[in-house]
Amino acid sequence: MKIKSLSRQQVRSIDQQAIEDYGMTGLVLMENAGRGAAEVIQQNAATGRVVILCGKGNNGGDGYVIARHLDLMERQVRVVSVVEIDSLSGDAAANAAIAQKAELDVQVATTAEAIKTHLSDADVIVDCLLGTGATGPLRGIYADAVKVANQIKATRIAIDVPTGMDVDSGEADPHTFQAELTITFVAKKTGFEFEGTQSLLGDIEVVPIGVPRKLLRPWALAD
Repeated sequence: MKIKSLSRQQVRSIDQQAIEDYGMTGLVLMENAGRGAAEVIQQNAATGRVVILCGKGNNGGDGYVIARHLDLMERQVRVVSVVEIDSLSGDAAANAAIAQKAELDVQVATTAEAIKTHLSDADVIVDCLLGTGATGPLRGIYADAVKVANQIKATRIAIDVPTGMDVDSGEADPHTFQAELTITFVAKKTGFEFEGTQSLLGDIEVVPIGVPRKLLRPWALAD
């Protein structure tokens, strides 16, 4: 079943229904998303060190799941959090704790210089800084992280949406993450269709997160 492009609110509605009406926990949805993304990363960037930039929200939580599954694939992987780990909450905090207990390489970098140091040996950079809920211009450490990532000679992969791009309007911050591949969940987003976004999105791969087919029918495209 093919799904039409989704807005920010429609993405939230699908997640909410999956959790409230079908009893799927946020952890299950995050696990499915992260594992699927890791498989796509392995298919498209099968060698070299992967460094995953993680923010504070659920997009960052996806990054910890991705790291765990890439580690299971015996990849060299490092997580670089741009926020202190103890500032995380909910499902993101749970997956960060799992990553730390699993003794994955998890680093905290709250300055541009520290981020640059931890990205210096990256062959693949994965953007899990900000997800579909983010609006407005990039600020602070998020802006710094994207600027540094865009300067590194590495394959760049965005998770769900490149940090700096609005999923509804396609409007992009001047320093939006420049992805060669965007791995987005459930369906493409409405903002992806606007002129000029392709140079920031790169190729687009849609990954399902396990929500029931019945739930998705209202957003299905006609055959």
